[in-house]
Amino acid sequence: MKKIPESTVGRLSVYLRLLRDLSDRGVTTLSSEELAERSGTTAAQVRKDLSFFGTFGKRGLGYSVDELVRALRGIMGLEKTWRVALVGAGKIGTALLGYQDLRRQGFVIEAVFDRDPAKIGRRWNGLSIQPESQLEDALAGGIDIVIVAVPAEAAQGIVDRVVKSGVRAVLNFAPTRLTVPAGVTLKTVNMAAELEGLSYALVNEVWRGNDAEDARET
Repeated sequence: MKKIPESTVGRLSVYLRLLRDLSDRGVTTLSSEELAERSGTTAAQVRKDLSFFGTFGKRGLGYSVDELVRALRGIMGLEKTWRVALVGAGKIGTALLGYQDLRRQGFVIEAVFDRDPAKIGRRWNGLSIQPESQLEDALAGGIDIVIVAVPAEAAQGIVDRVVKSGVRAVLNFAPTRLTVPAGVTLKTVNMAAELEGLSYALVNEVWRGNDAEDARET
């Protein structure tokens, strides 16, 4: 399979959310220009992103919203249900468990773990928090993705255990750099770094449009 730029994959996710919202509001068709305007990019970039996966839409008519939603869901692997485990029952973990859009998109949190004895046994949205010591047993049951929301100093150890259990996809919220072996996909969400980037832009009046990023992908 040809390598797709990560920035393209990120935009596909944006397109899908926008299209799903338009479908819910009864919109049936839209042009690449309209999709670009709503997603903050250019029509040329929209067409380029979609061209990696085939031909969509009709000249002069635009895209069928529902058809493009179905196509993007297939491309993003969202036609199946992904079984998710969450390690860390703190504030971030609580917020993630309550985020209903995860389930709507097919990501179902089936197990929650924590090492704090005061939290173990508590129920979260129908799930009982399990001791971290039982992590391997649960992962052996067919978990597809693990979300790690633990303190930085504990994150690498958790990820090592997750990988050893055979899980190949990890979403990390711990503010630290982690390593995984080849064949395992690791995504790190660093909210502080994103805010620092915004702070830098505000202080230095740096406003970069999409053209700079698009140029790097050609």
